[in-house]
Amino acid sequence: MTHDAPGRPMVHALLADGSTVCIRGVRPDDHDQLRGFYEEMSPENLRLRFFSASRRSAELAADRACASPHPGHRALVAETQGRIIGLAEYDTAGGDGTEAEISIAVSDALHHRGVGTLLTEHLVSAARAEGITDFTAEALSENHEVLRLFADLGLHTARHFDGPEVRCTIALDESDSYLTAVEERGRAADVASLQPLLRPQVVAVVGAGRRPGSVGRAVLHHLRAGRYAGRLFAVNPAADAILGVPAYPSVSALPVTPDLAVLAVPAAAVPGTAEECGKAGVRALLVVTAGLDADQARALLTACRAGGMRLVGPNCLGVGNTEPDLRLDATFAADHPRPGTAGVAVQSGGVGIALLDGLSRLGIGVSTFASLGDKYDVSGNDMLQWWESDGRTDLALLHLESFGNPRAFSRTARRVTRRMPVLTVDAGRTDAGRRAAASHTAAAATRTMTRAALFTQAGITATRSCGELLEAAALMHSQPLPAGPRVTIVTNAGGAGVLAADACAEAGLTLQPPSPGLVEALRAVLPDGATAGNPVDVTAAVTEEQLTRCVDRVMGSTAVDAVLVVLVPTAVAAATGDDLVRAVTGGPARRPKPVTVLRLEQALPVELLPAADGGTVPAYAEPQAAARALAHAARRAAWLARPVGTVPDLDGVDGARAHALVEDFLDAHPEGGWLHPRECAGLLDCYGVPQSPWAWAETEDEAVLAADRLRGADGRVVMKGHWPGLLHKTAEHAVHLDLRGDQQVRAAFRDLRTRFAGLLTGVLLQPLADRGTELFAGVVQDEVFGPLVLFGLGGTATEVLADHAARLAPLTDLDVHDLITAPRCAPLLLGEGGARPVDLQGLERLLLRLSRMASDLPQLAEADFNPVLATPDGVRVLDARVRLLPRRPQDPYLRRLR
Repeated sequence: MTHDAPGRPMVHALLADGSTVCIRGVRPDDHDQLRGFYEEMSPENLRLRFFSASRRSAELAADRACASPHPGHRALVAETQGRIIGLAEYDTAGGDGTEAEISIAVSDALHHRGVGTLLTEHLVSAARAEGITDFTAEALSENHEVLRLFADLGLHTARHFDGPEVRCTIALDESDSYLTAVEERGRAADVASLQPLLRPQVVAVVGAGRRPGSVGRAVLHHLRAGRYAGRLFAVNPAADAILGVPAYPSVSALPVTPDLAVLAVPAAAVPGTAEECGKAGVRALLVVTAGLDADQARALLTACRAGGMRLVGPNCLGVGNTEPDLRLDATFAADHPRPGTAGVAVQSGGVGIALLDGLSRLGIGVSTFASLGDKYDVSGNDMLQWWESDGRTDLALLHLESFGNPRAFSRTARRVTRRMPVLTVDAGRTDAGRRAAASHTAAAATRTMTRAALFTQAGITATRSCGELLEAAALMHSQPLPAGPRVTIVTNAGGAGVLAADACAEAGLTLQPPSPGLVEALRAVLPDGATAGNPVDVTAAVTEEQLTRCVDRVMGSTAVDAVLVVLVPTAVAAATGDDLVRAVTGGPARRPKPVTVLRLEQALPVELLPAADGGTVPAYAEPQAAARALAHAARRAAWLARPVGTVPDLDGVDGARAHALVEDFLDAHPEGGWLHPRECAGLLDCYGVPQSPWAWAETEDEAVLAADRLRGADGRVVMKGHWPGLLHKTAEHAVHLDLRGDQQVRAAFRDLRTRFAGLLTGVLLQPLADRGTELFAGVVQDEVFGPLVLFGLGGTATEVLADHAARLAPLTDLDVHDLITAPRCAPLLLGEGGARPVDLQGLERLLLRLSRMASDLPQLAEADFNPVLATPDGVRVLDARVRLLPRRPQDPYLRRLR
């Protein structure tokens, strides 16, 4: 993001037809162009805008928009290629600052393309940040377009008619309906913008060489050999044709304008070539070139934004679309991907090749493929929205080393993953991996716990390798999801069954003994010596018919969610001509429950075996692989079965006072820092966070008086020393517990004052807390992902034991439940062993209030509540630390390109 004036962000965003516009604040030098913008309007458009057709209105409107900036007024323009095509303003007009009048104007030729709606969304975001709660607008009742614009925003709009005029009042609440409406508009615009990239009718390869070995020539060969159905050109000033494809000296010399230009030119030539493409009207760029420096990268993206082009790359393998009437393979992979139904988006070309090969080998095939490379523009979020809309994709595979807008990605993924499985390789889990990812893509390194929270909340299946990704994809593509984690193993070799049982237990699956009824049914069909347990050992003597009946009976049990059939080849089966695998694949592949096969002698890690009904059954070579795939499927089923969580409304929240407290602190400490205990307690009060009673003292006498006020029934207090920068009071031995009477309070104060002379600025006194479970609750504000809420075991060992769970804010009611039940200490809270459970509702409220505070205040860099004392009778914070940094709030859901 750049700024055209202090505090006024300049961003690019997509219109409804997929074209790109720049949204920026009005500048004084826009006056003449704004006057012309109005003067070019038709008399009818002017009348609807100003209630009259006077040309004098244009001069006055330009004066008002270009007036000196002042609080309560914001004017934004939309421009394309330097020409203003829309203007939107709001002004509080000297009221109480919570209500502003809005006006919108769009060039005659740009109506019905979403210019006014996009400008209004940006005004809504700016107004909320300024504390404005309502927009008002005066319009003629015949101005159906602007009235429809307001009605379709997704915000509550009230209308009051007065003769030929109507007054609209628009509430600026950030409701889910508004976010959904913005999301839907963004999805439609995004898909439209990707059409020239993924369904181009004309492609030009710029930099295709005449000699074998160049990347450009390889891409051109792939397009031609793959029988691309559109028009294909090469750009090379030294050739008339390359590989039989017509060649021209430049993009501007082409007989038709390409939808997609593939750039395979040296890094130094990329920005100039991109600029030429933009001027020629190219709609999308695929830059396979690697090694751009910072200036070249900036110039490339600037050229794409100025020319309204979507960009994949640089430093990428290419893109592909296997639609039979298109057959686009603009990559330099070794082979063409098999057409199919899996969408693939990767940042690493090597990972992309591995996934394409694996999906082709399995027979799943690929619908659309994008190697995103350094991901300057088109992202995993874009590809998810494309697959959601293309009518072909039913399985989404991702390999993302970085995230541009995780909150938007999370909302998109939550929606898409309810329609199809979304699987990812969780790259960069370790410090070494994160450093490699940052080096590879210039991406910000992200915490493992943060990524895990994102994937969990969005319902994404996260795997640890490409092999595991393909294992899970094979099962989810071919089999129904299990209703739960209960697996029954059927095997003709006892030892192999034990290995499978161990793998299932380690993967978190459940192996329950069969019911008496199932045992009886199995004994009726199995050979002598068989064991009807779990595993069901059918012995080496089992026939194909007996195994078929066994599997069918296990499948019919209501206590079984999935079946794993473990088979080893035997001389007995070979002698009788029995095909034991056919006992699984010979029946219907699409049974109501998933069935998988484990064949230890299988050469490939995973295969899809053809079934009699035309479906497939997954077969694995390793028990761990089969168990992992079943566990991933069970977790997806559980996620789908959960209701969509909601962010509860909270009472007792004073956001205005919290913002004022933060602003006052940052005014006094421009570089940020840790809040003083009094300021910290005040901030927690703004959000209704329950705290232990406390008092601040800077002298010995003040400490005695404070202790007298705070003493409970047993008369004991705690004294904690404080100075700026003190983080771990216990580690510094700056805490005195169990103080009784004035003399002990005085002695404790003198001890702290003596040992920390020159540091101590005061002490905090509290009543000695009752016995209870010491917990930790905190927030880390991740620069990429936003606020992450952590929860787990607290006290002095919290960092050593690291028994924490995490979820991204804002927390829903379901997220809070997951946070409380995920740590290993959860049984302590739930009343294990007959003890009374702690106040779980109070704990939920505490976490929700912490989440709200973190979501409201982007300046909140981190917060630690440790310990949080939880008892059956209540929950309260005994010690809290909060650090603020001077950060500008940013609307994560605002439509904009990176």
